Amino acid sequence: MSDLGHVLVLAGGLSYEREVSLRSGRRVAEVLRAKDVEVETRDTDASLVPSILADPPDAVFVTLHGGSGEDGAIRQVLELLSVPYVGANPDACRVAFDKPTAKAVVRSWGLRTPESVTLPKETFHDLGASAVLGRIVDRLGLPLFVKPSRGGSALGASMVRKAEELPAAMVGCFAYGDTALIEQYIEGVEVAVSVVDLGDGPVALPPVEIVPDEGVYDYAARYTAGHTEFFAPARLREEVAEACLAMAVTAHEALGLRDLSRTDIIVDSDGNPHFLEVNVAPGMTETSLLPMAAEAANRDLGTLCTRLLHIAAARA
Repeated sequence: MSDLGHVLVLAGGLSYEREVSLRSGRRVAEVLRAKDVEVETRDTDASLVPSILADPPDAVFVTLHGGSGEDGAIRQVLELLSVPYVGANPDACRVAFDKPTAKAVVRSWGLRTPESVTLPKETFHDLGASAVLGRIVDRLGLPLFVKPSRGGSALGASMVRKAEELPAAMVGCFAYGDTALIEQYIEGVEVAVSVVDLGDGPVALPPVEIVPDEGVYDYAARYTAGHTEFFAPARLREEVAEACLAMAVTAHEALGLRDLSRTDIIVDSDGNPHFLEVNVAPGMTETSLLPMAAEAANRDLGTLCTRLLHIAAARA
């Protein structure tokens, strides 16, 4: 058996991304068991805290997506229980999980990010939808991309190419959150850059290029095999790829993240990368981007996860 001891993988939760989280948890548990690590997988229900108190794990690997999995809440509970875990601390999660806040932080560090407007549902209704949305189109132009200010997996997200499509996009967005982020849509190459820190500082893995069949990387394109073509490493000029790697590392550092993260970037026609958002609990499913990046870097996923757990356990 591994010298790591008892490891807990948290998966599931009650967010809209529950099914994706369960798949990520299964994948992480599988690769850890292949390394002879003693793994227990648990959901976040009323039995979690009593079970941890009764049998504290040496470390926790959080594969919860959305909601309390990425907003720092579960990690705050783990800290109250004095249990070490892989990933960013609660304060950093809270900043990174809120997309408008994360954009403001990385912009202050000199990173390029699309111009945007953040609009709570109450403002949308109270001031009159048509008047507010008309000003947004005047300010940002078209096309636009609308998404919840919190959450992931492209749930509630949609592209708007005509002004008359914006109200429906807002309604769809508000079904998944109370605040919408409306961004300028930048045509270009979509890439994801994963960052890992194995003790010597954050290092970016090869960028993964995302080419969805329908042109939009939505929920189905993300988690249905065959709906999206991936290129790892991305088909970018060397200097553009290096700029993407540097952007992801800078975002990781600017947001105070730890252990691992994934930054989503769009590269425009001039080769300029634009920061879109960052994920503090990257997906680990069969179609997820961090595992693809690790494979492109000739890194074994099980070894990577085991090393991250060792680092987390040492923090105790």
